[in-house]
Amino acid sequence: MQVKEISVNISVNARHMDVSNAVRQHVEEKVAKLPRFYDNIQTIEVKLDNEADKSVVEIIAHAKKKHTFIAHHRDENLYSSLDMCMEKITEQLRRHKDKVRDRQGPTHDETAEAFKE
Repeated sequence: MQVKEISVNISVNARHMDVSNAVRQHVEEKVAKLPRFYDNIQTIEVKLDNEADKSVVEIIAHAKKKHTFIAHHRDENLYSSLDMCMEKITEQLRRHKDKVRDRQGPTHDETAEAFKE
């Protein structure tokens, strides 16, 4: 099986807070995994904010054909907020990929398996 390399533009922006290189690197490593779930993603924006002792993370993934996926979460801890946001957007991407796959019909492998039996 051949794995194709997908390049995605990732931008990390912060408001009302300073982002260290360690946090920026952690965020980029996390969101770089998103194309595994839906390979048509072109750009990913991550917005970090501090509001009244709460960390807010918003992830916006722009895909081909003008599809946009948005997830945000507010928590006291920045890392847990990022994790919850990743779970939300991952689920959105999975559902969309399944919906697209269902509309396209069965793959060649599935059709071949059906005729074998």
